[in-house]
Amino acid sequence: MKDQKWIVRWLLSGCFLIFLMVVVGGVTRLTHSGLSMVDWHLFMGVIPPLSDAEWQQTFNLYKQYPEYQKVNFNYTLNEFKKIFFWEYLHRMMGRLLGLVFIIPFIFFLIRKSLSKKLILQSLLLFLLGALQGAIGWWMVKSGLVDKPDVSHYRLAVHLTMAFLTCGYTLWVVLPLVYKKEKKGYPKIRKLCFWIFYILIIQIIYGAFVAGLNAGVGFNTWPKMGDHWIPEAIYALSPFWKNFVEGKYGVQFVHRTLAFVILFLITILMYKKEKSNLNNSENQAINILCSITILQILLGVFTLIYIVPLQLALAHQLCAFLLFMSTVYCLFIFKKS
Repeated sequence: MKDQKWIVRWLLSGCFLIFLMVVVGGVTRLTHSGLSMVDWHLFMGVIPPLSDAEWQQTFNLYKQYPEYQKVNFNYTLNEFKKIFFWEYLHRMMGRLLGLVFIIPFIFFLIRKSLSKKLILQSLLLFLLGALQGAIGWWMVKSGLVDKPDVSHYRLAVHLTMAFLTCGYTLWVVLPLVYKKEKKGYPKIRKLCFWIFYILIIQIIYGAFVAGLNAGVGFNTWPKMGDHWIPEAIYALSPFWKNFVEGKYGVQFVHRTLAFVILFLITILMYKKEKSNLNNSENQAINILCSITILQILLGVFTLIYIVPLQLALAHQLCAFLLFMSTVYCLFIFKKS
């Protein structure tokens, strides 16, 4: 394929930028900066406030919304500038990602470097990116009405879409880098799919934990306080609400899914030892298992130290690496 190396670099740069957006998005969330920009325009708003008058006008606009009125009513202009910076940076990186995608895409189209399949895959990536931008604003809008906090459901959609978009980008890149050997291990492949599906649910619940501030409360491990299943888990009525809207029920599910994933990873390691795998197959499983253990440790320490910013951010970024390593495993063991 013409320009194949440059196409690989182009797509991998997209993965890297999405990773950086997850980093900045995590900081934005953890510093409570996400509602500092109360309007959104696709082309306007690229240049931030520059003069004192522009800053004051932007600050006055922020004052009209619930977060200032109910939470940050004692904020000074300098304090507002700090939270504005993270949300502004997050949105600008989204625009940069769009440019990094669309300009090389047009260039490769003109040079006829893309196969029909790759053109369709690239168009799907473009649609996913555009949809993610719309979801981001849809999420922010939920915090500009009555409650000065975004909907944890919309936050989960936004975060999960970022993971899926990056995972799909990697899935498109991998066939350009690796030639798949004509052999397979159906049991290992099936297990990798189970890990993938459970991990998506875990990512959703990770967003629920963040959105509901469910990491604070029951900051002990492995038990929740003095119990494995405390009464606070099922305090809401109807019962099902505890596991999607109750902070302690959500924390319980997030903890439990971590044990489920660890159990599946243990089985995967066992099957690896019983199979005659090549180097890339062994490497894929080893990477996945190592990142899983690191992620669980980060989760435990984030919990018991009551969600400090650095540990919480590391936990989110490790989740991203865990998801990408799972996608890599799926590719390595997919059917030829």
